Formats: sequence, structure tokens, C-alpha cells
Amino acid sequence: MSDDIDVSVVVIGRNEGARLSRCLASVRQAQWRGLRWELLYVDSHSSDGSPEVAREFGARVLTLGEQPPCAAAGRNIGWRAAGGELVLFLDGDTQLDPHFVVGALAALKTEPQRVAVWGHRRESHPEQSVYTRVLDLDWVFAPGRVDYFGGDALVRRQALADVGGFDDTLVAGEEPELCRRLRAAGWQIEHIDAPMTQHDLAITTARAWWKRAERAGLAYAQVAARYAYTPDPLWQAEARRNRRHAGVLLTGLALFGAAAWLMPAAAAAFVPAALGLWARSARRCRWKCPDQPALAWAYAAHSHLQQLPILVGQWRWWRLQRARRTPVLIEYKAAGAARTGVGR
Repeated sequence: MSDDIDVSVVVIGRNEGARLSRCLASVRQAQWRGLRWELLYVDSHSSDGSPEVAREFGARVLTLGEQPPCAAAGRNIGWRAAGGELVLFLDGDTQLDPHFVVGALAALKTEPQRVAVWGHRRESHPEQSVYTRVLDLDWVFAPGRVDYFGGDALVRRQALADVGGFDDTLVAGEEPELCRRLRAAGWQIEHIDAPMTQHDLAITTARAWWKRAERAGLAYAQVAARYAYTPDPLWQAEARRNRRHAGVLLTGLALFGAAAWLMPAAAAAFVPAALGLWARSARRCRWKCPDQPALAWAYAAHSHLQQLPILVGQWRWWRLQRARRTPVLIEYKAAGAARTGVGR
């Protein structure tokens, strides 16, 4: 670590285009209030000139070398090269809120056992598609003591070193897995009630929505298998719940299809049950969007339907395990728009 730096900002990215320019600009424009900071950008084999854009913004550019694209590997390269006592992790498709760092630093100082602080991440363009509108609600969490942080967070560098950083054998789910080890070492994680980042999910097609959920399923299975027989079996419950949920959904669809084919009148009996389940889910998530009841219904539908690609992701992990093959990153996002210059 360096005595000249308080916070090291580590941005990771792969073909983010103009999104990366907006991210780096937001870091430069943040209110640092005398804090000494540095900017590092770790690139995952971009083909859109992202490293050159990062250099224009004054970032120290690092790359994955021969490693395949992997968020965990990128973050590890970044924090290990960092000179600050604190590391602010950002994804290249986010924009930093100008007030977050100062507020997060204050929250860290109030409790010595806090290892990480994060705030609210929300979508910058929820209007771009119905998929983005509903997935925006996935970022809504109640503030307070939590078990995990996501891709954006302010973290103590020494704690990362003590537990070995992120596990770069994981293609997804690396943040919760790291947080499990940090909590096991006695650290605490705080979610503060403050804006942190604006995120550009850029999901506009059903295929992209499916791929993102499939990646989550692969992460569930991979992490759950690792901790299956431990006192803290991370994601075991989530993986089992997905298998049950998807099984019920597939069985229901099969029975409805058979009834509709053989006894059309009997198929109508499935409709009230499906509507009741949908309504119950919509009520449960209304707290995320109290002024948008239609969005709550859409989010409820997403919550049920995503169980199918999540199950496919788990199945993909099992196949890879049987074949003794290493999983690779499931990419769902299109490359960003053309690069933009500094300050644009």
C-alpha cells in the first residue's frame, strides 16, 4: 500500500464502449473532498479500444493476460496492484454517484469490524425494455447489516489480502462467495441507504434475459457444490428452491398442455390457480415498487419464469462436471457503442 493514496478505484470492463467513458468520467467528477485516490482499469480482452479510452481518462490500465474473461480475475488483478487502504470496485457499465465515497467512508469508520460498504445500484435506463424495468428491482435491498455485496462496493484492501481475494475459478457469483469468507473471518458488511451507482444493464431481448438467468443458475450450482457439506452451505437453499420451483412450473405447463389438448374445458381449472400464485407474488414484491402496481405484476412474472433458465444453468454446470470441463463466461450483453473521448 502507498501512504499517498486513500482510495483505489478499480474498474473492470469488456467491450463497454461509451458506457466505460461514462463510468470513468463519473469517477473523475465525484466529490472526493481531499481524499487521495487513484484509478485503475482492468480490461478483459476488449476489441473496442477500451484500454485506450481508459488511458485518456488517466487510468492505469491492466489486462488479464492469457486468462479468459472473468470478473473475479479482473478484480483480483486490480486490488493487488492498488496502493490504497480502501478499494472501490466498479463495473465498467456503471456510473458512480458523486457523494457515495464520502458517505461510505464515514460508514466504514463508525465500525472497525465493517469490511465493506455499498449503497443503492439502480438502472440508468429502465425504460429501454420490459426486461430492464423488472431487473432494476433486483437491485432493491433494505439497508442495514447484510450478508453480501455486489460488483460495486468500498472494501478494505487488507481484508481482501487476508482471505485471498475473489475466487477466479468462478465465472459468476464471485462476490457472495468472497463475502462468505469475509464473514467467516469476523468481518461485517453494511448496505447504506444512499445512491451508489447507476447501471446500464442493456438487456433488450428475451435471449439476453435468458442468458443472464442461465448464468445465475450456473453460479448457484457451482458455489453450492463447493460448500455443500459445510456449516454455511452457501446457495444450497437457493439451488434446491430453483429445482423445486422449475419442476412445479414445468409440471404445471405439461399438465395444462395435456388438458388443453384432451379436455379443453378442464384446462380452465388451471387458470385461477396460476392467477392466484401470480397475484401472491406480486403482493410480496410491492414494497420494491409501491407506486407501480403493474411493475410488481411484471416482476412477479419474471421471478417465476426465470426459474427455467436458472435450471438450465444448473444443468449446464452438472454436464461440465461430468465431462471434467471448466465453465466459461456466459455473455449476455452486446458490446457497447463506439468509444467517446474524455469528458464527453
